[in-house]
Amino acid sequence: MELILPFLIGILFSASLYLILHRHFFKLILGLILFGLATNLFLFVIGRLTRGGSAIIGQDERVATEPFADPVPQALLLTAIVIGFGIQAFAIVLIKRVYQSFGTTDLDDMNTTDQIEEKH
Repeated sequence: MELILPFLIGILFSASLYLILHRHFFKLILGLILFGLATNLFLFVIGRLTRGGSAIIGQDERVATEPFADPVPQALLLTAIVIGFGIQAFAIVLIKRVYQSFGTTDLDDMNTTDQIEEKH
């Protein structure tokens, strides 16, 4: 299992980079979503989450005793998930607005901003 996760993360990073470099706007957003997922998995693997007690130091102890779970990677992961969800929601609204304005989601067809027409 420890050998599979780095390869899975590498595949996700490479697939997301491939999708980000596409000229289609939807594939670009899908690549950003995959990039966020790969980053979350990377933080999960780097944190070496272990089964054990919490990282709370007892009254009679000076330091936490092993094994304990490190709370910093867990907090970073939760923060990254929330930020990723916000970016995904913004990207979905952006795709909808671009399609309403231009009638296409292909980045080659959106080469100038002179085509934007205000609808009243």
